[in-house]
Amino acid sequence: MDVLLDVVSVEVGADYTLFLEFENGEKRVFDMRHLMDKKPFTKIKNEHLFAQAKVDYGTVVWPGNIDIAPETLYDDSVLLAA
Repeated sequence: MDVLLDVVSVEVGADYTLFLEFENGEKRVFDMRHLMDKKPFTKIKNEHLFAQAKVDYGTVVWPGNIDIAPETLYDDSVLLAA
């Protein structure tokens, strides 16, 4: 991706998935299962904690200063059908 796009909204789905909307209007889904056994994401492996995801500073964040780069969210997500 050539341009860094901010995340404007996030919804938490089942099995550690995130439904994202980016500033360009694209809606995408990001599967975090492959990251949940890696630091710092082990701290939010509990579904209650994972569900506390919110958008701040253009990316997804969780309590405890945990975040994920917006370019990772965009590049490794799948575009949802319109």
